[in-house]
Amino acid sequence: MNTDTLLPRLLELICDLYEDSRGFPDRTDDAQLWYNRGYANGVIHALDQLGYARHVASALEPDGPDPIAGQEALPWGRAYRHGWEMGRKEAFEVIDDEPLATDLR
Repeated sequence: MNTDTLLPRLLELICDLYEDSRGFPDRTDDAQLWYNRGYANGVIHALDQLGYARHVASALEPDGPDPIAGQEALPWGRAYRHGWEMGRKEAFEVIDDEPLATDLR
């Protein structure tokens, strides 16, 4: 599958995950929401690194640079981080490219 086919599907996925995880900071009782938001942001990070930032920006307004500040060590923060790592990893896998950096967004 080429990027022209994958990109719209990835953009749809992150938009759906953003919609489903709306209000996640107020829902510490639901780590799945945090994981989903992290996953979406991991995919966004991968797309940014691959040069698709303008496509992401046209689809949605991404979270700020550190949406889980102060929450990293808590169960929901760890769920977010795991989701971010998996989203980033899997986005690179489906696009069949290597990550350019490893910083957490």
